[in-house]
Amino acid sequence: MEIRNLGGSGLKISAISYGNWLTHGSQVEEDAALACVRQALDEGITTFDTADVYANTAAETVLGKALQGERREGLEIFTKVYWPTGPGAHNDHGLSRKHIHESIDASLRRLGTDHVDLYQAHRYDDETPLEETMEAFADVVRAGKALYIGVSEWRAEQIREAHALARELRIPLVSNQPQYNLLWRVIEAEVVPTCEELGIGQIVWSPIAQGVLTGKYRPGQPHPEGSRATDAKGGDRMISRWLKDDVLERVQRLAPLADQAGLSLAQLAVAWTLQNPNVSSAIIGASRPEQVTENVKAAGVRLDADLLAAIDEIVEPVVTRDPDLTTTPRRADLMGG
Repeated sequence: MEIRNLGGSGLKISAISYGNWLTHGSQVEEDAALACVRQALDEGITTFDTADVYANTAAETVLGKALQGERREGLEIFTKVYWPTGPGAHNDHGLSRKHIHESIDASLRRLGTDHVDLYQAHRYDDETPLEETMEAFADVVRAGKALYIGVSEWRAEQIREAHALARELRIPLVSNQPQYNLLWRVIEAEVVPTCEELGIGQIVWSPIAQGVLTGKYRPGQPHPEGSRATDAKGGDRMISRWLKDDVLERVQRLAPLADQAGLSLAQLAVAWTLQNPNVSSAIIGASRPEQVTENVKAAGVRLDADLLAAIDEIVEPVVTRDPDLTTTPRRADLMGG
């Protein structure tokens, strides 16, 4: 497993990190979830990413159980705060001091640890002063409950302002966790240059575009049974934007390039994200241990310039690049309205 620094910090993490977003606590049974984490450990993954909102807190509990007995110093455990948990009452979400302090304590209990290595703001909160949010994160760091602070899906100007406050408060804001893959590149124009300047690394999610970049979805054909596209618990909504024939056709055209590189389509997609020097780690998920084994083979792969150019030529017509698509959710979205 390739090991990289997280941004400009001294924290070293695995280039492939394991995330238990939709899979753990919801889509697969607990035994399968535990088996996937065990496989990740066996494959050399040391970095594990979760969030309190995933499966309404169940994902953190499953991850904590899976990592029980492992040497804590050999792991990097990440979680997040922002989205509603529990009954979703008016203070059960956002980035207020109250919600941050209550959420970190609850996350630590579920994870079975006295600290997380990285605590992340899962989205930007337009209804809480940024100063309040960053001061609350500073309290969390000074209490030893988190070692580093990160954000997720923040715009470049929001990251810059938060970084300035973090410097004043003397706490390490080291990462952003955006969606990033061959088809979704909204961070490239503004977020990546800003983060390179500030020493902030990207921990990217959905490197295989919810499974579309594996090539298993084919234009004009029914979706495979048991796939994300047939998951009525939410996976089908997340993947629907990619399930257009023009996108699927171009993914199929990537197959000869993957063969040329000696990779599967999934491995090519994950390796592609890791070519960006601002990407510190790519998060993979799995419902079966063998999926972990396949995807970790992307670690340490170097794609030459000609191959990268050929990939771009194929997918460019269906790539999304608009930086304005990194948005802050409306409060009505949080409240279910």
